[in-house]
Amino acid sequence: MKNFLFSYLFICFITLNSCTSLKIFSPQTDNHYYSNNETLVDSKSQISGTKLDFKELFNGKDLSGWIVYGTEKWYIEDGLLVCESGPDAQYGYLGTEKYYKNFILNLEFMQEANGNSGVFFRSTVEGTKVSGWQVEVAPPGSFTGGIYESYGRGWLIKPDDGKDSSLKMGEWNKLTIKVYGGSVTTFLNGKQMITYSDDKIGQANGRIALQIHDGGGIKVKWKNIKIHEFKKSEKIF
Repeated sequence: MKNFLFSYLFICFITLNSCTSLKIFSPQTDNHYYSNNETLVDSKSQISGTKLDFKELFNGKDLSGWIVYGTEKWYIEDGLLVCESGPDAQYGYLGTEKYYKNFILNLEFMQEANGNSGVFFRSTVEGTKVSGWQVEVAPPGSFTGGIYESYGRGWLIKPDDGKDSSLKMGEWNKLTIKVYGGSVTTFLNGKQMITYSDDKIGQANGRIALQIHDGGGIKVKWKNIKIHEFKKSEKIF
């Protein structure tokens, strides 16, 4: 009887330990963020989790892997990616050549002039018309970290007013966008801004694209643009 009990407890321990090692995040009750070394950390228990494999989307030298849409300025300066309003002062986009479905995107941005920008995901681009979803990047009071559906339902979710203090205008900000199935969560400088689930998002696939808004006078710098694509073997629960 003792041997049977020991064997049973041992099997339970191994099973529980295996499941824990596969846990990456919970889209429904999301209490996680990502540290600078790209390791999953639980924001309540501070227990280190899964080491994630991130790849650079921007190499700091040129626009390899990206497509420019529109006539606005996208250029490299001192290893940074810069977007700036051009003479036309219209919408402009820099989109990935590749489509990304389920992923975590980490990047840093700095706004040098007032104006609206953003990060699109699972989106399609035709000329300067983007159909999809945008994580807002904007001046204080303009819902950075919220989700806007372009050419569709408009604002889907905005961060609570008290979270706007996380944005550092004129300084580097770290933005994390986590997309899996129909669930999206955003973090700004380590603080969760929103979490949202939507069937339409879940059915879509498309590019990641950085935006420069129309109106002129906009300048935003970007760096450390990295992505982790979820594999089928990675269980998300």
